[in-house]
Amino acid sequence: MPGPLTLLLPKKSIIPDLVTSGLDQVAIRIPKHPLTLELLSALDFPLAAPSANPFGYISPTSVAHVNQQLGTQIPYILDGGDCSIGIESTIIGIENDEIVLYRLGGLSLNAIESVVGKVQVNINQSSNPKSPGQIKSHYAPKKPFYIGAIQNLVYQFRDKKIGIISFGKNANFKQQNIVEYNLSLVGDTYEAAQNLFSTMRILDNSSIDLIITDYLPETGLGLAINDRLQRAAAK
Repeated sequence: MPGPLTLLLPKKSIIPDLVTSGLDQVAIRIPKHPLTLELLSALDFPLAAPSANPFGYISPTSVAHVNQQLGTQIPYILDGGDCSIGIESTIIGIENDEIVLYRLGGLSLNAIESVVGKVQVNINQSSNPKSPGQIKSHYAPKKPFYIGAIQNLVYQFRDKKIGIISFGKNANFKQQNIVEYNLSLVGDTYEAAQNLFSTMRILDNSSIDLIITDYLPETGLGLAINDRLQRAAAK
């Protein structure tokens, strides 16, 4: 810290139930962005806030995204530029004296385990989540979203207008019915994470019929990205 790590901790009675949706734990994070740190330094109290996003939809990564969704419901937006990491923070807590990971995010599992040792992973999809990002269907576009071998999916949906989210070596699909966005031509999962949600929004707002993609390698932020893809495709 500071950075993309959230600690899920037991809350004292001084913290209103509204902050934790009535749960007995509170999520604490110290952000790294200079504008947010400047805001917090001007306050004499901790700041509690929800995500700037309608529940379940693709997370915003720019001021434009927030304004499109909430512009008529909020008085102003602090413009700190586009998100540098692109996916939400990693959430960890403690159960029975063990570190537990509840949400994969912008700090990799490997990075955490290099400091604290083996971590128990509990990111099960749930209708009664312990932390944000555990709902089965989440981060989801409105267009149908499919994960699998891209070549096979292209053939399966050959009569549709397809949006492809690719990674690494570009498949270079040239068919007229295909629009392709590569998250990282060089195969960098951190670059892919930065581009993931904005790419999903672009395709979701386009004239395509559906979106297809495949899982990324489980290195770096690949695990966290795959988690987002899986929840986006959940029925």
